[in-house]
Amino acid sequence: MARRRSTTKQWVTRQAADPYVKQRNADGYRSRSAFKLKEILARDRILHEGDFVLDLGASPGGWTQVAIAGVGVKGRVVGVDLLAMEPVNGTRFIEGDCRDPDTRNKIRAAFGGRGANLVISDMAPNITGIRALDEANILALADTVNELASEFLIRGGSMLIKLFQYPGTDSYIADLNELYCSIARRKPASSRRTSREFYVVATGFGI
Repeated sequence: MARRRSTTKQWVTRQAADPYVKQRNADGYRSRSAFKLKEILARDRILHEGDFVLDLGASPGGWTQVAIAGVGVKGRVVGVDLLAMEPVNGTRFIEGDCRDPDTRNKIRAAFGGRGANLVISDMAPNITGIRALDEANILALADTVNELASEFLIRGGSMLIKLFQYPGTDSYIADLNELYCSIARRKPASSRRTSREFYVVATGFGI
């Protein structure tokens, strides 16, 4: 119990000192990770006005907020998550498992039958602390994201996915080269240095 209290205290202290947490509150973003997406988009220019975007693992909505600001009124953002989420103005949200055929049909309907220009995912499985199991779960989730991107992206579209550095991660990234023209790894400044997380930007789907 004492260890749990100590860990909680450390988390609270870290949050209070985190400039991105303070900026998130000031800017009205629902999550700190919104700044990770903003940094990547500023560098890689994969989001444009009028784009259709699929946001996988959208809750609580920070990435959805950034995406809808980028696509404007002519674009469309569809968020999907197992968890419920308060709607973000101007977007569509589907509560469901993205592996479920019924959820995929709802995604297709939300896009009005056309494809997405960009698929984004900040999803991560629950971490168990068992390295082999965590790696397997992370890569299985990444495979699901890649499968949905392959299903919904238009030719020339892009995918942005969160990954974690494990022995099998490099092999997953190498396989993406068969589907995309260009692959780049990104570690945003707002990503904590102690974290294994990084992001992959894959562009030029099917070209």
